[in-house]
Amino acid sequence: MKFILNIFIILILASCASGKGVGRIKKYDFSHQDIPQAFDGYKIAFISDLHYKSLFTQKRLNKLVNTLNKLGPDVLLMGGDYHEGCRYVPELFEKLSQVNAPDGIGTVLGNNDYEACYDEILAAMKRNNIRLLEHTLDTINRGNESIIIAGVRNPFDLKQNGESPTGMLRDEDFVILLVHTPDYAQQVPIDNTDLVLAGHTHGGQVTLFGLYAPVIPSKYGQKFRTGLRNNSQGTPVVITNGVGTSNKNMRIFAPSEVVLVKLKTKTK
Repeated sequence: MKFILNIFIILILASCASGKGVGRIKKYDFSHQDIPQAFDGYKIAFISDLHYKSLFTQKRLNKLVNTLNKLGPDVLLMGGDYHEGCRYVPELFEKLSQVNAPDGIGTVLGNNDYEACYDEILAAMKRNNIRLLEHTLDTINRGNESIIIAGVRNPFDLKQNGESPTGMLRDEDFVILLVHTPDYAQQVPIDNTDLVLAGHTHGGQVTLFGLYAPVIPSKYGQKFRTGLRNNSQGTPVVITNGVGTSNKNMRIFAPSEVVLVKLKTKTK
């Protein structure tokens, strides 16, 4: 019994230690018939929920930028909840702007960002050439072919933002919907969306061996806790564990992560 208890403690400590930096790189190969040939092999880095500074400190921010640059993404997308205090906002976005992505950085905001420091965030993004997609579209071109990134404004205010920005797009377009919470993909018709990227859940942050989270900020419980899931219409949703922490500065069997999605053209 003592041996089992010791093993359990070691596993807990090892899991908590993963929160000291970027715990893992979560890679997905995503195939779809709407992905143009020019985008075969295109790499999308996705991060969310930095909550800077929390458990995610300046040292870990430097490590994150180095990690992203080593991955060599074509574009960096970010899913919101950036700060734990307005004084950290300028430093955070100045550092993130050092990520070398040929097609730049596209972002949406999270609930923390709408609650505080909204103007400071917008100013910092503008200074550092970071694109904020609030119910707007970003078209990325390769020659005569393109993909579309659609960003959602405050997904918790469905009265104002309950119509997806993808609604007016064509079915044949390849469209990525960038949104802070995965719940939006279930609550709102997201017509013409081929892939959703979301955060907010922190992977549960504290879980039972990575299988179940006692507390998770989603109306759908474990359904959208982490990883690749589908909404009720079958649209794929990638939910990241995020980078930082909120409420408690710990992670247990929910490692911090960077998501890397590689697009693959599927033969029609």
